[in-house]
Amino acid sequence: MSGNVQLLNDTLAAAKSEGRAALIAYLPAGFPTVTGGIEAVRAALDGGADVVEVGLPHSDPVLDGPVIQTADDIALRGGVRIADVMRTVREAHAATGKPILVMTYWNPIDRYGVERFTAELAEAGGAGCILPDLPVQESALWREHAGKHGLATVFVVAPSSKDARLAEITAAGSGFVYAASLMGVTGTRESVGAQAEDLVRRTRTTTGTPVCVGLGVSNAAQAAEVAAFADGVIVGSAFVKRMLDAPDDAAGLEGVRTLAAELAAGVRGQV
Repeated sequence: MSGNVQLLNDTLAAAKSEGRAALIAYLPAGFPTVTGGIEAVRAALDGGADVVEVGLPHSDPVLDGPVIQTADDIALRGGVRIADVMRTVREAHAATGKPILVMTYWNPIDRYGVERFTAELAEAGGAGCILPDLPVQESALWREHAGKHGLATVFVVAPSSKDARLAEITAAGSGFVYAASLMGVTGTRESVGAQAEDLVRRTRTTTGTPVCVGLGVSNAAQAAEVAAFADGVIVGSAFVKRMLDAPDDAAGLEGVRTLAAELAAGVRGQV
């Protein structure tokens, strides 16, 4: 069974044809529970997200700030496994028909087995994987299996990436390019900053693949700001924070749904 990379491509193209950026939400699998995490993904999509990244909780998430680290810790203490990540992808995609990716560090895939992981992700209906710590020059085995199963390979570029490096990364990736808006870890910021716009501009000179910006976006105004120059706006910590701050799970889901609706208005310039 092939994956859903075409669905991802079509979704991003549809947003562009509407004259707007796509809204991409990030939520970790297994938080607050496996079932609760699936419900959160569905809430984000129901609220207006176009795409969801499902995080594979990791004990040493180098790119993630304290909010996502807290959620990952809850998921790991709850016993979340890769099988639960696949279940999250499968059930969320089946319920919504929207593209679901997995965001993971390389070590869990390496231990699980590249062929096994890609085959299971494709079978679950996954659209691809975001691999923030896999160097492009070490990615041939992953890309071979991802390509065989119709999965996108999304690499991360940063403001520190030199132009030649950007070209190397974008040539190897597919689906979209994840442009980290600043140097540092995930989390909400007061301002997303001009660095992101410059990075998108430089990245676009190397590829026609959509460029989506993450790290720091937390409200509709920031989403609108980034949507003015990027193909997609990626929001993670703000969703997780709504759930962490909620008095109960139902309120957390409502918080996710409400934030998705606010951000969806932001990427459409309706703020």
